[in-house]
Parts: sequence; C-alpha cells; structure tokens
Amino acid sequence: MSYEIRYVYGHVEVYDQAGRFQFSADSEREALEELEHEAA
Repeated sequence: MSYEIRYVYGHVEVYDQAGRFQFSADSEREALEELEHEAA
C-alpha cells in the first residue's frame, strides 16, 4: 500500500492512498519506522 507523508506544524502526518489519515509522528524517520513495523 502506498502512503503520503505530510509535514504539519513541526510533525508529520501519514495518509493512505485514499487520503485517509493513518497516524502522526514526530519525524519522517519515526513515520517510516512505524510503516515498516506495520508491514511486518
């Protein structure tokens, strides 16, 4: 599944391919780690 990471007021928000909010994170690195964790 593809995701979009958006920068919002000092943190990042992750949205799925349909544009639905999935979760927020403090950094892009943290978001990518969470996405890897979910894929495993």
